[in-house]
Amino acid sequence: MSDAQPLIPAARVIAAPSPASPASGRRMARSLHDNALGLFGPQAFEDEVVHRRFLGRRQIILSRPAGIQHILVDNPENYRRTPAGIRILRPLLGQGLLLSRGEHWKHQRRTLAPAFAPRTMPLLARHVAAAAAETVAKLERSAGRPVDLLAAMQFLALEIAGRSMFSLEMAGHGREMRELIKHYAARLGRPSLLDMLLPPALPSPRDIARWRFRRRWLELIRRLIAERPSQAAETAPRDLLDLLAAARDPESGAPFAPGQLVDQVATMIVAGHETTAVALFWSLYLVAGAPAVQDRLATEARGFDLALGGAAEALPELVYTRAVVHEVMRLYPPAFTLARLAIADDEAGGVAIPAGTIVLISPWVLHRHRRLWRDPERFDPDRFLPGVPPPDRFAYLPFGVGPRVCVGAQFALTEATLVLATMIKAFRIERADDDPVMPVGIVTTQPDHPPLFLLQPRR
Repeated sequence: MSDAQPLIPAARVIAAPSPASPASGRRMARSLHDNALGLFGPQAFEDEVVHRRFLGRRQIILSRPAGIQHILVDNPENYRRTPAGIRILRPLLGQGLLLSRGEHWKHQRRTLAPAFAPRTMPLLARHVAAAAAETVAKLERSAGRPVDLLAAMQFLALEIAGRSMFSLEMAGHGREMRELIKHYAARLGRPSLLDMLLPPALPSPRDIARWRFRRRWLELIRRLIAERPSQAAETAPRDLLDLLAAARDPESGAPFAPGQLVDQVATMIVAGHETTAVALFWSLYLVAGAPAVQDRLATEARGFDLALGGAAEALPELVYTRAVVHEVMRLYPPAFTLARLAIADDEAGGVAIPAGTIVLISPWVLHRHRRLWRDPERFDPDRFLPGVPPPDRFAYLPFGVGPRVCVGAQFALTEATLVLATMIKAFRIERADDDPVMPVGIVTTQPDHPPLFLLQPRR
């Protein structure tokens, strides 16, 4: 494993301490492969700017809000994803929104945005409520026995993705999809030295395996689209695929081509379900160790009907639940770092950025930075309640910021809030053991093992 330390038990309402500082390039390379959180030593949580070199290349860990605003909002055209990041994500996401650039990205963003507008949230909330209720019914049958809530949240998030995108229950495909994604994250999604060193046009042996994976992955996505029930053209949209199929670029009037549609669906499945699943896991992990927070959640949820018809109406009233979700994503941001390569010389918040520099803007670091947060490692949902001064806009980035902010952020918040409220309304949740749990950065911020929980139905 890497140098990240185990979590202090959640019962003390304290989150993970900072990883130890890597001592050498070799140790950094091992951390990058095993647990990327080990790349950020204590200095990163104290200083706004940390300069270092890795494999002969200049890196800057940037936690200065003014500099982050410049890079992600004021001058984003000068900063692109690193070649290594593209190598790793391209087989999963293709030419979808997350990896596209320039005019291709602008066309996709304009075309996708209406499908995630606030007016679509009631439609999506119904899918979330239905899948969450079924998961609760399954878990009720496990009451009294230890339960793997990481697996339960992964399959629930995948079920929500299948229904909200395809109007399909995922019983027939969920296991295959989870196995593909798990295999990719565990083996092919881990960066290697060749990913860092080889020119983009030169494939490594691992790249060949990644593209073999991509053939299987796209075959599964096309199968899902083909199996989706048809509907009459005049009926209202049922899911995201209906919305995407009908979407038109507001400037050109162009729809998505079939190949583009497949890449968008692949992007939404991976970026949507995997990140939401880990956010839900960490939510349940933290509230299991914070009885007062859990009781307050249960009291709030009891006042609302979270079933199909009531979910959308209840959502604006779940104020404390939403604050808990925000605080969980502060402590355990699913996307733990943004790596950007400077194209030309620049200056960001008073920091000189020479061309070729890799800038690391890490939510994992930023959200725990001692200059930006009071008691940064304490689990305190009150930080995000109405009336409390909000954090600096560029100190809290669970969904990014600027023109490339996550287009599905509102859907992710809707899903996490409704599922957390539904789970806590149904169960009192406790850890089944005291084994330490370690956060691991591999594609997303995951636990190093699936801890077990005990669920006691509430009456």
